[in-house]
Amino acid sequence: MEAHYPFTLPPLPFGYDALLPELDERTMHFHHDKHFAAYVDNLNKLLESRPEYQSLSLEQLCQRWPEMPEEVRQGIRNNAGGVYNHDLYFQTLAPTPATTPSHELEGAIARDFGGLSALKSAMKTAALGQFGSGWAWLVSDCDGRLAVHKTANQDTPLPLRPLLCCDVWEHAYYLQYQNRRADYFESWWLLVDWPQVSQAYAKCLSCRPRCPQP
Repeated sequence: MEAHYPFTLPPLPFGYDALLPELDERTMHFHHDKHFAAYVDNLNKLLESRPEYQSLSLEQLCQRWPEMPEEVRQGIRNNAGGVYNHDLYFQTLAPTPATTPSHELEGAIARDFGGLSALKSAMKTAALGQFGSGWAWLVSDCDGRLAVHKTANQDTPLPLRPLLCCDVWEHAYYLQYQNRRADYFESWWLLVDWPQVSQAYAKCLSCRPRCPQP
């Protein structure tokens, strides 16, 4: 994403049909080109008349919305979060065959969860336990410790460092899976781009002295 306003919609990092059969072309089209694009457009419209916020990064917008004027506060909260969350979601999907975490990340997963299967179980519990729309997250703190969180609507887990997210808004899966969120989660898990997640974790570890404390 751009460093600050105006934001533009990043291209889908793979073909619309590249994630078949787990996620179909129609879902990818609506999710990326309609829903994600709407968050980008709405955020830019909100910031267009607010030059005092145009130099803020996307992460800063996601974290500083509580201090903003009431007339834009909720809109920036929803739309900055929508852009941030969707950007990470699409970045961390990849066509099968399945990949695996790096040795470093795999070790951290074993330390903090007991193994990859236990991490999957924790993320599935978070995804299925999120009432209504929201997200399930794998995050790292500034010491490289991993945890699973869930957030409602378009809230983010910042300033914890998000590594991976599962979108459980209905628009992410309803065209293909209807109300079967558990089936969607299982398919999503097969598509996780572990090299990308591993790279994000390595970056977090490399900047530990400068990483903001949660």
